[in-house]
Amino acid sequence: MYTPRTPRIVAARRLQRRRDRDQARRFLAEGPQAVREALAAGVVLELFGTPAGLDRHAELTAQAPEVSPVTDDALEALTETVHPQGLVALCEQVDVPIGEALAKRPQLVAVVAEIRDPGNAGTILRTADAAGAGAVIFAGDAVDPYNGKCVRASAGSLFHVDVVRAPLDVLDLLQDTGLQVLATSGTGEDDVDSLLDGGQLAAPTAWLFGSEAHGLSPELLRSADRRVRVPIYGGAESLNLAAAAAVCLYASARAQR
Repeated sequence: MYTPRTPRIVAARRLQRRRDRDQARRFLAEGPQAVREALAAGVVLELFGTPAGLDRHAELTAQAPEVSPVTDDALEALTETVHPQGLVALCEQVDVPIGEALAKRPQLVAVVAEIRDPGNAGTILRTADAAGAGAVIFAGDAVDPYNGKCVRASAGSLFHVDVVRAPLDVLDLLQDTGLQVLATSGTGEDDVDSLLDGGQLAAPTAWLFGSEAHGLSPELLRSADRRVRVPIYGGAESLNLAAAAAVCLYASARAQR
């Protein structure tokens, strides 16, 4: 049984650092839900689990190409949560080139531009998947989609949609593919409700989301086809980034259907 000092555990633990994930093109998916989705996607290389965890999720254990029992201490070394759920999968990274994703002509795309918070990014990824988006683009100096918190927040959606890592200057490519680019801004001249009522959101759309602290850069705002705000009807100053993204993505999903 593997312990925290076993070389394979030491090597896997290095994947908690972005540099090592990028070099190895591998990452860790923690917990039975993420493991289930990773197995379904065919990207699991090895499944680490405590004896209790492997027994409790025998249906997942049976699907793994390689199973490695570990001690409780070894599992804790591989996880970032306070109460680990007994399973961690070593996975191949799943992101695809932007050209491959756009060649499928997605009708709805979410672009997270330089978003640094992994919880927000993972939640937007999950919401985009639920709204039927075909791709989520992590643009510029955005958080790593394989960050442990981002993977957990995506709740398995990391394995359902095309995930792209691209430079910040992707707007021309999106527009050349036939997508209207809508940049979210608290001071946008258009609002989501007006565009939904006017039928504009039925068109193929890429929504552009910036960081919660700083928003989108002036250059991105200028380059977008429209600058769009989520209307605030009550006394709140603003919405959380992930909540605002949900409003925008579901408005498009409704219009496109």
